[in-house]
Amino acid sequence: MAHLKNFLNFVKIEHTLFSLPLIYSGVFLASKQAPSARLLILVLLAAVGARTAALALNRIIDREIDRRNPRTAGRELASGKLTLREAGLVLMGGVALYLVAAGMISVFCLAISPLPLIIFTAYPYMKRFTPLAHFGVGLGLAMAPLGGWFAVQQSFENPLPAVLLTLFTLFWVAGFDIIYSTLDEMFDRSENLHSFTSRFGKNKALRISGFLHTAAFLMLVILFATYVRALISFVFLVSAGILLYLEHRKSDDVELAFFRINAVVGFAVLGMVLTGVNVE
Repeated sequence: MAHLKNFLNFVKIEHTLFSLPLIYSGVFLASKQAPSARLLILVLLAAVGARTAALALNRIIDREIDRRNPRTAGRELASGKLTLREAGLVLMGGVALYLVAAGMISVFCLAISPLPLIIFTAYPYMKRFTPLAHFGVGLGLAMAPLGGWFAVQQSFENPLPAVLLTLFTLFWVAGFDIIYSTLDEMFDRSENLHSFTSRFGKNKALRISGFLHTAAFLMLVILFATYVRALISFVFLVSAGILLYLEHRKSDDVELAFFRINAVVGFAVLGMVLTGVNVE
């Protein structure tokens, strides 16, 4: 039972709450008619597989750093609760689920499916040489709305709505990753790891995070003004802006800002899209 708990903690299915609303936002933004239950289930399976693979790659690549960091030393792989082989099996399972689901959606989705896997593999290394690592994290999660869009659109035509949603996700995630990095300011400096917090200090890093979240909200405003424009959707747009503001007001409580408020932001965006798009 304890071993099963270690596996579940390692996979952290609950973190899919960050990406799933954005994936479905991409799906509904691209849809001219209500998507089928089959497509929605396959998108869900692809999201779970991709998120599992991304997290497993991050934990495997960073296992030695995690062992040295008092905050992360208790993580399953770093502490020895799971072996490297077991983590590798989780990774392979996540990749397999993701690729099978992508292939069942379409050949087009299967053809482009390696791109997120490449990003998931590359971004954990970025902190070793550049503070722009926050944008690597953002780019990884920004694949979510793009993937949802392509699951429906099946082409690169008329990409602007998807681009706006992708840019929102990129700026939003990079901004909250900077907030998260404030937990490791001293450790990152001692290990020569790069983040905006270790490079510029906490206060300046949080200001940069605020600028990024302002840019993220601007992307939502443009998306709303150009493709949504429903009155009820405006309520969700404003809600997303308020949540981003609260994230910075509560930035000293990283548990609240990072895990709780962030989980709701994605659903506010999904609400804006669902109430504003015209599907038959």
